Amino acid sequence: MTADLRIPAFTVPAERGRLRFFAQAIGEHDPVYSDLDAARKAGHPDLPVPPTFLFCLEMDRPDPFSFLAEAGIDLARVLHGEQRFTYHAMAHAGDELTFESHIADTYEKKGGALRFLVRETRVTRAGEPVADLTNVIVVRGEAAA
Repeated sequence: MTADLRIPAFTVPAERGRLRFFAQAIGEHDPVYSDLDAARKAGHPDLPVPPTFLFCLEMDRPDPFSFLAEAGIDLARVLHGEQRFTYHAMAHAGDELTFESHIADTYEKKGGALRFLVRETRVTRAGEPVADLTNVIVVRGEAAA
């Protein structure tokens, strides 16, 4: 797999029910993330999207690991290595968010025993930037070839 491999873009809505469930799952007690009245009192038009929820939405991509299969990488050899977020604007329930991803870099360590794929994703709303996501995927062993 070479750097700059493009992964098909997709658009997904940020849904209130999922946002509430996520806030509960991560132990978020601030009512702004689960109560519409509290969110509006805080100046939000709707429930705000919790910061790391964008990673969950990215997994809504149809067949989210197909780019690995296309590269001949066995999903059983894949580990989550790192994740970073750079935010440009707040997203809220009801927003339609578009995710455009590509493999920006690949490199090896330990004599090729570990291969690293750096996936960068631009998240936009109506063409305006919301966030940039960086995800490092680690591939163990021969499947990295």
